[in-house]
Amino acid sequence: MTASVPGESDRPVAPRAGKSAFPRSARLLRHADFERVYKQGRRHFSASLTVFYWQRPEGGGGAKAPVASGPRIGFTVGRALGGAVQRNRMKRRLREAVRLTLTPAGANADVVDVDIVINPKKSLLTVDFTAIVNELSRAFVVIEQKLAGKVAGAPERSSRERPKGLKPLQS
Repeated sequence: MTASVPGESDRPVAPRAGKSAFPRSARLLRHADFERVYKQGRRHFSASLTVFYWQRPEGGGGAKAPVASGPRIGFTVGRALGGAVQRNRMKRRLREAVRLTLTPAGANADVVDVDIVINPKKSLLTVDFTAIVNELSRAFVVIEQKLAGKVAGAPERSSRERPKGLKPLQS
């Protein structure tokens, strides 16, 4: 019985309260879905992760199979972030944080249909779990606000455009 962190194997594991799993319908699984989020979506940066998101069009967007409503989450953890053990630990921590952060689908009637891909940074392994949960919940709030603003008619500008009122730097 070995543990990579001293004392971690001695800590009791509490059973999950209720039946709140991370169902297959709430996950991004296909490569094409990940690519769509990366190419057509937007980004949100935080200290220990980068979140890519793309709002799905209403009506399924011509998908082969019907897509469940609400957010779908995917994780990408590249080999540069460590060996298999470290990468799997990152994915487990992220999965649990997402499970704790997202509300059940039936609890909120105006759930946004969005695909989200979470890319952790190396620092995720050393950050306290509550900090990860806080970062994810902040990211989800920011995504919801940005998408609500987009839906409400806020003009979307490209990242190259300068906000009105700002002048270019004079060299």
